[in-house]
Amino acid sequence: MSALDHYSYWVTIFLLVAGLFIVIARGNFIKKLIGLSIFQTSVYLLYIAPGKLIGGTAPIVGAGFQVYSNPLPHVLILTAIVVGIATLALGLALVVRIREAYGSIEEDEILRAEQSAARDDAT
Repeated sequence: MSALDHYSYWVTIFLLVAGLFIVIARGNFIKKLIGLSIFQTSVYLLYIAPGKLIGGTAPIVGAGFQVYSNPLPHVLILTAIVVGIATLALGLALVVRIREAYGSIEEDEILRAEQSAARDDAT
């Protein structure tokens, strides 16, 4: 059995690492949300990949069918996709509000603005 037999897991690992890197390394909130979406996609792939069996049929009992695919991972991922879209929409709405309040969506600029505001309040 070679490493290419499990290419879906290699793609999953790549997407997971790429998404995590984008979330950690970038200061732009839009880029962080994109990284989070990539990370979520890797989790979807991780659940869906083993759910389909080669030669498996839909789980409808019938004569001549011995191998069935499990539909549960697919159903769970449909729910996760809806939650992921809602999370992304909420994140984008928060980024819009942050942009209105601070004039930037860069994390470093917002932290500097908060620190200078705290210093001004202390004096």
